[in-house]
Amino acid sequence: MPTRSQHSLHSPHPDEEVRSLDDGEGHSELLLGAGDAPLKQPEFGRFTASDGYRLRFRHWRPDCDRPRGYVVALHGIQSHSGWYLHSSSRLCELGFDVRFLDRRGSGLNEAERGHAVHHDRLVNDVTSFLAHTRYEARGNSPASAIILLSVSWGGKLAAVTAARRPELIDALALLYPGICAKLSVRPHQQLGLWLADRLGVSRRLCPIPLDDPALFTGQPQWQEYIRKDTLALRRASVGFLKASLALDREASRAPERIVSPVLLMLAGRDRITDNDATIRYFNRFASSDPTLIEYPEAEHTLEFEPDRERFIADLCDWVESIGTAS
Repeated sequence: MPTRSQHSLHSPHPDEEVRSLDDGEGHSELLLGAGDAPLKQPEFGRFTASDGYRLRFRHWRPDCDRPRGYVVALHGIQSHSGWYLHSSSRLCELGFDVRFLDRRGSGLNEAERGHAVHHDRLVNDVTSFLAHTRYEARGNSPASAIILLSVSWGGKLAAVTAARRPELIDALALLYPGICAKLSVRPHQQLGLWLADRLGVSRRLCPIPLDDPALFTGQPQWQEYIRKDTLALRRASVGFLKASLALDREASRAPERIVSPVLLMLAGRDRITDNDATIRYFNRFASSDPTLIEYPEAEHTLEFEPDRERFIADLCDWVESIGTAS
């Protein structure tokens, strides 16, 4: 049986102000921060995928010589690694090497904006990045665990990756995953995507149906952040949307193939993730060490909650338990 607990995120912190973060290469973005601004700023790295695409990622390097473990993180359909600065920096402060990969065509990746040719291409990007991280870990800290962490839409990509290549990870974290979503593509829309692809317009961009920031958070300052975020993805190609549907189909068959420790975190007032369906999905995992943590009063993006420190502390505790057990 999974470990299951419910925690409150209702202790508000001070109002946050909008500031700017620059990666040193001309990219700047809005950053919300108050007294609990990121403890450690990331570096900006590049990784070359097997087809030559140059993927950008934020990299938090711990101060210790040998990391306690490695966290490879995947973001949602609209978000990017810049939304998760606080949790990533906190994990790094604990001695973990955190690498938050921006999906091709998203976030800091400007080439082929919003496009993917196939779901296998997206999976291959992640497996190649994980293999590279595993190779570096062997030379630097061979006993360290590799944890694949995902948020929202990234959950379906993480689940498929974990099922296909279990040897690349030691644990899987699914934070309010978009595997079982309340907002889904209807049959007539699927037919339209298929026809568009057959007509050779797979690169045609369509609006992503998550244009209301209130779907992500009830906090006005974070809603404003989402509205003004120039790195957020607003449109995706026909090819990407078809790839997303293919990931849905494969992710639905993944749980029985995943035996590593699994963490599921859910927001009780989520308007994007179908929590009941997600718990049924979670109960199918073959993992002998499943953990479910629920935040009944929280909305979708836990990073944007008034008391995100409780969520981050829970995440850090779980990640530390994996690092200790490895």
